[in-house]
Amino acid sequence: MRPTPSIPPMPATSLTDRRQRVQSAETGMSILKALARLGGSASLTAIAADVQESASKVHRYLVSLIQEGLVAQDPSTQHYRLGPESIRIGLAALRQCDPVRLGESALLDLREALQVTCFIAVMGNLGPTVLRIEEPSLPVTVNIRAGSVMPLLWSATGQVFLAYSGDAELRRKAESEFDAATPEQRSMLSGPEPVARLCRQVREQGCAIVNDTLLAGISAVSAPIFDARGHVCAVLTALGASNGFDTRPGGRVCPQVVEEARGISATMGFGGDQAMV
Repeated sequence: MRPTPSIPPMPATSLTDRRQRVQSAETGMSILKALARLGGSASLTAIAADVQESASKVHRYLVSLIQEGLVAQDPSTQHYRLGPESIRIGLAALRQCDPVRLGESALLDLREALQVTCFIAVMGNLGPTVLRIEEPSLPVTVNIRAGSVMPLLWSATGQVFLAYSGDAELRRKAESEFDAATPEQRSMLSGPEPVARLCRQVREQGCAIVNDTLLAGISAVSAPIFDARGHVCAVLTALGASNGFDTRPGGRVCPQVVEEARGISATMGFGGDQAMV
């Protein structure tokens, strides 16, 4: 049997060159990220301050990034902005931004962590519509499946869409739901301007909570998923039997649902700034 030939060690100069190339790539990426954080256009001084590097060093990298089309310079203001190649990369990423697909792993993680039914819904023609649902090994029997349409006022999913949407038509549908509600349902939203007050509460909590509202013995928590523009594009929901489902804002369920929804939002390109309402 032939002995395995030994691999000669990499020369010190080659290793140094490799490290320098990696560091250069990291610096270039940090400058592009800084431009994105700064709104897509900024002065040399602002970029240097953001990445905590000297202006002269940042300028050298900007020259290279301009040559590659990743950055452009406005001749009137001398500010730097994301170039055409960066825009093409961003558009390619946006085309992949499907909240249901990107939320699959979060949906599974949430189901495993809480051992309850979890789903992602989007706004369809008829209202909030369940697109992807995951059930635990011992699911609670609920009449919710992929394709189910949820009410706006009486489901946690619908309340989140309502709270974070500025759509006047959606608000009118909610008002119609309230007018057609039973006295028992109306009692859950008593007081002046019940729909507006509900929306404020959901935004303050960062999630919607319902207990025995849509289905007897079933509670649910929902949190918004935002796209890159700050619009709610989907809603993540966990639901379970009320007797073992902790719906307190600081309890076991709410923080996990909100955290998973935030993770999906970040994957969608949402920077965590003020959501559009």
